[in-house]
Amino acid sequence: MDFATDSVRSLAGQVRRREVSAREMVGHALARIEALNPTINAFVAVDGDRALAAATRLDELVAAGDDPGPLAGIPLGVKDLEDAEGYVTTSGSVAFAANPPATSDSILVARLVAAGCIVVGKTNTPECAWKADTDNALFGRTRNPWHLDHSAGGSSGGSAAAIASGMVPLATGSDGGGSIRIPSSACGLTGVKPSLGRVPSGGPNPPDWHELSTKGPMARRLADVAAALDVVVGPDPTDLRSLPRTEPSWLSGLDDPRPPARVAWCPTLGYADVDAEVLAVCERAVGTLETLGAEIVEVDAVFDHDPLDAWLTLTGVYNLHTLGRFRDDPEVWSRVDPVLAMVIDGAAAVSGLQIVEAENEAHRLNLRLVSLFHDVRLLVTPTMAALPPPAALDGKGLVNGSEDANWVKLTYPFNLTRSPAATVCAGLSSSGLPVGVQLVGPQHGDAVVLRAAAALEEALGFEVVAPMTAPV
Repeated sequence: MDFATDSVRSLAGQVRRREVSAREMVGHALARIEALNPTINAFVAVDGDRALAAATRLDELVAAGDDPGPLAGIPLGVKDLEDAEGYVTTSGSVAFAANPPATSDSILVARLVAAGCIVVGKTNTPECAWKADTDNALFGRTRNPWHLDHSAGGSSGGSAAAIASGMVPLATGSDGGGSIRIPSSACGLTGVKPSLGRVPSGGPNPPDWHELSTKGPMARRLADVAAALDVVVGPDPTDLRSLPRTEPSWLSGLDDPRPPARVAWCPTLGYADVDAEVLAVCERAVGTLETLGAEIVEVDAVFDHDPLDAWLTLTGVYNLHTLGRFRDDPEVWSRVDPVLAMVIDGAAAVSGLQIVEAENEAHRLNLRLVSLFHDVRLLVTPTMAALPPPAALDGKGLVNGSEDANWVKLTYPFNLTRSPAATVCAGLSSSGLPVGVQLVGPQHGDAVVLRAAAALEEALGFEVVAPMTAPV
């Protein structure tokens, strides 16, 4: 049993056939977490007794001949923005550390549990998921299993590091500016941000980042992500933005992996400086797409400027809504990330008209994509402008040797446009750090992205695992 190499579907099949028990599967996850988490800090809460009890119940179902679900016995990590029954949802913030445990699962977690997954714990996230480096005052830094002195990315960095190190084979994530794609790229995973509304974000409370954030499962390879998407995609009446389910099976859509006939390659989107080593690895991946039959159309610019201001306007207001009430509580506010506190203070002065203008900017960005996708069917860029940053830089990246605070400038435009997007590991840098290439599709063109990502992943054949996956 090796969560770093065995597929989710293979592991679940073993449980369904009674070749391995769910208790054995969960016990292996708990042993890996106990051995590796003190070093990597991917999990911030674990309840082994609860997980083993759930595994026992699932084994009893299997023994009775009942259907345990397609993901039977799969140990699941839950990002600490997401409710899981019995766990406190801290959002990585001291402001919520003393909250009572959740009394029910979120829609995403509930659907995964109904399919047979077993929650083993909560994974780390930067405070309120506001940045691309998983570090917070409450739990500390998550380390990259490929190189412990480097960032695991964020904001789903705990989930990505847990998967890459073989603690669990499946975890939940969310992506409001790149938060599935960035840590997946940093940790050598294939990651998918579905179109906004594919995975519901409803429930008793409104979503935190209303028009930007998409939830989704995370795994090492695309087929396992698709298998999990099969059980979580679909509308929910409590989510105003949830989309009808049009694909009978996301997994079966990978039976014929292929890129579309014409693919746009735009390494900078028109405004970004990209590290030369990142660019070289991604260019080789683009060459692989060409060998698969795609005509590569190089595009100098997709957008005429960096849409960071619009994204910051919206996220600043969203975080003001979440944390603003603590601004008058010195005990809490003094422990909020100082840059996040500055962003929230600035958001307090944002007018309603500025929010509408930021939403208008999202509309204009999408018009540029509509124009692009009249000529091509897929857009390819690097996922990150830099390699996973050294932890010593405290969240800043290195682009061609210079510090760059915004080394993730290639992902958030596609949250503003709500586009489906994926990242595939294109290879390793000279220092052994993963490099991801990003694939972006047209509105609701998730199937195009998945088929192309599957074809590229298969052709690249990247099967190296992180050094921290070694047996313990």
